[in-house]
Amino acid sequence: MSARQKQQQNAFVTSIRQAAPYIQAHRGATFVISFGGESVDAQFDQLVHDIALIHTLGVRLLLVHGARPQIEQRLKQRQAEIRYVNGLRVTDDAALAAVKDAVGSLRVEIEAKLSMSLVNTPTAGARIGVATGNFVIARPLGVRDGVDYCHTGEVRRLDAAGIHQQLDAGRVVLLSPLGYSPTGEVFNLSAEEVATAAAVALHAEKLILLVDDVGLRDSKRRLLRQLSLLEAEQLLSSRRTLGSAWLRHLSNAVESCRRGVKRTHLVNRCADGGLLIELFTRDGIGTLISAESYEGLRAASIDDVGGILQLIAPLEAEGVLVKRSRELLEMEIDHFLVVKRDGVSVACAALYPYPGDVAELACLAVHPDYRSQGRGDTLLEAIEQRARDNGIKRLFVLTTRTAHWFQERGFRNMDLTDLPVERQNLYNYQRKSKVFIKAVQ
Repeated sequence: MSARQKQQQNAFVTSIRQAAPYIQAHRGATFVISFGGESVDAQFDQLVHDIALIHTLGVRLLLVHGARPQIEQRLKQRQAEIRYVNGLRVTDDAALAAVKDAVGSLRVEIEAKLSMSLVNTPTAGARIGVATGNFVIARPLGVRDGVDYCHTGEVRRLDAAGIHQQLDAGRVVLLSPLGYSPTGEVFNLSAEEVATAAAVALHAEKLILLVDDVGLRDSKRRLLRQLSLLEAEQLLSSRRTLGSAWLRHLSNAVESCRRGVKRTHLVNRCADGGLLIELFTRDGIGTLISAESYEGLRAASIDDVGGILQLIAPLEAEGVLVKRSRELLEMEIDHFLVVKRDGVSVACAALYPYPGDVAELACLAVHPDYRSQGRGDTLLEAIEQRARDNGIKRLFVLTTRTAHWFQERGFRNMDLTDLPVERQNLYNYQRKSKVFIKAVQ
């Protein structure tokens, strides 16, 4: 076996092992995936293959498709008026005919793609059953600000029981951006609104919106990997300029989280395998809006011992940290703070008080994948606050590799003899650690 083949094998095994917790966690869960008509292009087969794979892993899937470009194309062909007001299509009789035509054709095309089970394709033998129907009950938008939206409507409710029946039978449910009224009328709807309403009605674990960009970015153009519900709400109400598409995506994400959906993902539809990366890796590829804390800093508990040991083991092997046994860590766990990301310990630090008004900052560690992203500073601030809360005025640290990092954050050199006597007695002269101190009050 060549070195390249060995490397590929190792990469494959590592990927499967890393995905395993997510495969287990997602089995039996309900996900709602929304994608626009733009997604049904030359690359659509790859998306269908990924959807089929997710389905075979035991995830209950409801798909919602849009059809805007297909509708526009038909309206242009018929030389009919294309009219939008406040971002909503005014669906007159001519537009409704185009909507029915476009949506019907597109739905059949998507069903055909989901039915693929050719040999030598990722969907070989999948035999995915697809259920469609009049699951969406709608009502007209009516006249707003003097504008009659005609056949444009909004979701009134969904037949959640009927959808669950199909999902329980192992089928993928496919919804179009159409709604039906008890009076027999048909209404043109927003696909994302349908998806949001479906996720809420089904108590879905995830709403996934496939979008035309890599994700939300901050003021420095850095990708925002995750936002809490509060942060997303603040972004919507801020003065920051967001494009109409992002306003719509973010508004739907916030609405779903407010109404009980745990997580909404905004994923770039053009990224090959983006859906799989988002769902089966820790960091994903898009932007996550979470109703619950995806990453947070808190006091460590006995349940965190295993995760902290895994985090600090490589640094202990390199000699960066002093080795701690499981028994010692269990005894000292109350001294630790930990940063958890989707259930995994990615950073930690400890505070050890000594008699008087001095304490030691120890075991500050950040996982290599999450360095240079501010987590060390966050931990340092939290340790300093814990020190202040306990009446500590000075914080010292012993280090062999990161002297400059601490100096840049206000620590200054101190003599070994200035340490508390109890700490001097524990000093390891073979390590020759440098000692720094900082006032925290």
